[in-house]
Amino acid sequence: MLKVFLDTNILIDLIADRKPFSKHAIEIFKSKEENKTHLYTSSHSIVTAHYLLKKYVDEKELRTILFNLLDFIEVIPVDLDGLKKGLRSSIKDFEDAVQMQCASSIPGMNYLVTRNLKNFKTSEIEVLSPDELCLKL
Repeated sequence: MLKVFLDTNILIDLIADRKPFSKHAIEIFKSKEENKTHLYTSSHSIVTAHYLLKKYVDEKELRTILFNLLDFIEVIPVDLDGLKKGLRSSIKDFEDAVQMQCASSIPGMNYLVTRNLKNFKTSEIEVLSPDELCLKL
């Protein structure tokens, strides 16, 4: 089973049904249902997804969606060590550096999936776009 870390933009694509990107996000979550993948994200991604989507989705509905999403994805807490490593990281975007630290905290992580590939050039984990991951499933 592949271990796959999902960046915040993949969660937002799924929840907001952002076309054409949601197609791949849906396929990735289906791979979890089919036991092909074990999905991960950071606690920061859940909070950020809520913050960004509350402008477009009713609060009660959004909380229900995020609550249900937690059944499909393992959440890695952002802790002090991850923040310090993120601040010292060669990844220029701090938020992305923290994402990388969370993904790196799981032994055997296969892929980090994002639509923001350019910010993860120095990643120690292979970084794929959602469509690239779907080709591997």
